[in-house]
Formats: sequence, structure tokens, C-alpha cells
Amino acid sequence: MKKYITTPLTKEKVIDLHSGDEVFLTGTIYTSRDAGHKRLVETSKKGESLPVDLKDAIIYFVGPTPAKPGQALGSCGPTTSYRMDAYSPYLISECGLTGMIGKGKRNDDVVNAMKEHGAVYFGAIGGAGALLSQCVKKSEIIAYEDLGAEALRKLEVENMPLTVIIDSYGENLYLTGRENYLKSKK
Repeated sequence: MKKYITTPLTKEKVIDLHSGDEVFLTGTIYTSRDAGHKRLVETSKKGESLPVDLKDAIIYFVGPTPAKPGQALGSCGPTTSYRMDAYSPYLISECGLTGMIGKGKRNDDVVNAMKEHGAVYFGAIGGAGALLSQCVKKSEIIAYEDLGAEALRKLEVENMPLTVIIDSYGENLYLTGRENYLKSKK
């Protein structure tokens, strides 16, 4: 099913998303990878303010390339998500993160946090970073500039094509898709 979503990604929107849904996302999202996630968690655990409010927010796991003239951002394909698995449960449970965009599997701790607190994991197509960058209308570094491509960025996106991989009920397209495929071959 195709769904058009505008941020913020509230709990009401989260519960309406199901594994396998095609989503076209518009609005503000943030970028971060493992080094940025580590800093966010360390900052929060110290009781300090984060550089961005993550309540009802989406983080895209990406380290984009520099923008070419006339572009907001260079190629921005998803990075492998499991590298953020050590940090995602905390950001979901303690900071209110409701959405993540990446590629690849997530561990049980992440899935359990998503189910308990209401969050979703979107998949973006790996290898399509140049096409995905066309959805980015604005890009601004807001923290951790010393991390280069891994800096925390604020992006404004328009109709970014995504697929709900794991929904807030724990349904996982990587598992159900494989099971459905195998059943169809019998």
C-alpha cells in the first residue's frame, strides 16, 4: 500500500504503518551514523541537551557525498543499519525517536524498543544514492561538523521513496518476505 507521510512522525502515524508499505516521505529528517549516534547517546546520558529534539523524529543512516552545484546534497544512499543497533534502543526509549531509515537487518533489542515505544524502520534502496539525493531540497549541518560526512544534518526531503521494513508491531519484511517467497515456491 502506498502512503504519503509528512513529518513529524507522530505515534498516530507510526501505528498506521505496516511492514511492506511503500511510503513517500516529506518534511524534516536528520542524518547520523555510528559516531554521531554515540555522541547523541553520551550527551543525553550526561543530562545535557541534544543539538536536536528527537521526539517524533526520523534519523537517516547516511554519510552523504558533497553537493554538486545546484544540489542540496550529493549522493546519499543508506548505510548498513546494524552499526547503530547499540544506540537505537536508547534513542527510541529515552529521546522519543520514532523513525529510522537505513538498509539491512536490526537486532532484537532494536525491534523490542520499536514495539514497546512505537517506532518504525524504513528501508531505502542501497545503490540508489544519486536518485535519493534528488528528494533532498535543503541540507544543513547542525552538529558534529568534525565528523565530516557523519556530521548531524537536518534535511528537508520531498516524496522520498521508502519501504516499511519493520513496523511498530514487530512485523519484519525481511522475514515475512522470505517466508512468503518460499511458500510460493512449494
